[in-house]
Amino acid sequence: MDLATFLIQCLNALQYGLLLFLVASGLTLIFGIMGVINLAHGSFYMIGAYMAYALAPVVERTFGGGFFAVLAIGLVLAVIFGYVLEWAFFSFLYDREHLQQVLMTYGLILVFEELRSLLVGDDVHGVQPPAFLSGTLPLGDMMTYPVYRLFISAVCLVLALGMYFVFTRTRLGMMIRAGSTNREMVQSLGIDIKFLYRVVFAAGVAIAVLAGMVAAPVSSVYPGMGSTVLIICFVVVVIGGIGSIRGALLAALLIGVVDTFGKVIFPQAAGVLVYVLMALILLWKPDGLFKAG
Repeated sequence: MDLATFLIQCLNALQYGLLLFLVASGLTLIFGIMGVINLAHGSFYMIGAYMAYALAPVVERTFGGGFFAVLAIGLVLAVIFGYVLEWAFFSFLYDREHLQQVLMTYGLILVFEELRSLLVGDDVHGVQPPAFLSGTLPLGDMMTYPVYRLFISAVCLVLALGMYFVFTRTRLGMMIRAGSTNREMVQSLGIDIKFLYRVVFAAGVAIAVLAGMVAAPVSSVYPGMGSTVLIICFVVVVIGGIGSIRGALLAALLIGVVDTFGKVIFPQAAGVLVYVLMALILLWKPDGLFKAG
């Protein structure tokens, strides 16, 4: 492996790991802080990808805008959707057994998949990146790297820094951390825990939808794409520590490196390496790399 190839694989690992973090961070918010096993989280990623595909022509005709207008409108719709979904379904799951949470959220997967099939169909679709991000950067004499992949990494880094700031430096982050530790105490202090949980859930949904929208030009849009990403996101959450944002970031980057270089160096065992990594880390630290926070 020459230097240019190694550099490209490092960039691919970084981009994949950061995108994985973007999806998994929403899952760790809902799973770690609210205590709900949300199997439908991968469907939010799928919804984001299909929104990028379906909204693009509508936004172009109506507002004359492009990809960033689609992202903005999609995020607003995702926040509203997440808030309503928590109020209608997830607010009844906090005191229920995990089996009931799994059955409810699995039912939502089936509903979302059927709605997707009825509204958009079962074909594979492509989404074009913005024209000014569709170029490539030269790496060495023979290789180039897509600018849009660097854009994805930049978006994920900005979101990671934003979430770290909110959780560690703001009053909202303090209330969320307190609510995840002792819900009754937070309620006794006069904080509306129901509203707080709806904000957290809406944020988790919006982050997953954003991940799906920015990933659509790279991965294309196809049925069942949410189920694929859901499994690996649970691996990220378990490795990083349930409820830990920084743990999810580190775990996603580790998985990005192992998966990307595993496919190059050990292609026949690439599908197993991520789970070997999870097993080794859990043997070392059974609760994951970090605690919630």
